[in-house]
Amino acid sequence: MKNIKLIIAGALVLAIGVGLYFWWQYEDAHPSTEDAFLRAHIVNVAAQVTGQVISVDVHENEKVTKGTVLFRLDPAQYRNAVKSSEAQVKMARDALQATAAQIQAAKQGVGSAQSTYDTAKKQLDRTQALFKNGNISEAALEQQQSQVAQDQASLDKARSSLTQANSDQQSKQDSLASAQAQLATAQLNLDHTVVKAPADGWISNLDLRPGATASAYTPLFALVESDKWWVEANFKETDLTRIRTGQPVSISIDMLPGVKLKGHVESVGAGSGSTFSLLPSENASGNWVKVTQRFAVRIALDKTDVQLRTGASVTATVDTTAGGDGSDQAGQ
Repeated sequence: MKNIKLIIAGALVLAIGVGLYFWWQYEDAHPSTEDAFLRAHIVNVAAQVTGQVISVDVHENEKVTKGTVLFRLDPAQYRNAVKSSEAQVKMARDALQATAAQIQAAKQGVGSAQSTYDTAKKQLDRTQALFKNGNISEAALEQQQSQVAQDQASLDKARSSLTQANSDQQSKQDSLASAQAQLATAQLNLDHTVVKAPADGWISNLDLRPGATASAYTPLFALVESDKWWVEANFKETDLTRIRTGQPVSISIDMLPGVKLKGHVESVGAGSGSTFSLLPSENASGNWVKVTQRFAVRIALDKTDVQLRTGASVTATVDTTAGGDGSDQAGQ
């Protein structure tokens, strides 16, 4: 009887030992951490122009889609700026059209002066030939030379007028381009009085009310994007030797008992959490104690219909037996 009890006790001890061995093997191949949290992109919503809020079109924790109107600012001053800029564009365009007429007149003046000069020059050539033959007096020659000089001066003046008209046209074109740019800016500012959602997501920390003044680029509330979620899991450095990108991950969420999500290792942080802290640990002392460091492992979640909330605590378990996607070992 005593021998039977010893055999049973030995069998139990052996079974426990074998169970512990296989449990250790499983734990070694499936590193897990509870130091993990759900994350999502968070957009700080702000107006791009300053103005008084006249309406808020969303509510706290409301689900919105990209392009949904979030709130509106008083557009009066920006609408007036658009009207003023439109008037400036019209004036600049009219001035440019006027220079076109001036250029046309200047070109005709150059053509007329050139024709007059060419005629006078030909007449001078004939007069010089007649003078050499003694058929006309020196006074007649000098008179024709004076006429050619006058016509040359008139041609130079006409050409100068054309150059000035072309310069005025370029200046008016620059003025028109500047006025059009101011109009585009004014219209853009007017459009920015209607603030829309930049992505799909949930409204959070909304405390905006009509009548409040919104300053340009000052965050007013947050938008938690819903298109991409990941887990930021902090694993012990001793686990990283087995973790590779692409390995499947099982995820349990504390606020959703019984729900299991799937994901895969996306990347491993290049430094431990203490490395990037505001006050990194100082080990240069005689009382230094070795502490196992933790490194952030980013885990991409597969698509799911489950309502997720950023910052939720999760438990992440990596299946290192899958081998990953064949890339280099995580962390290297």
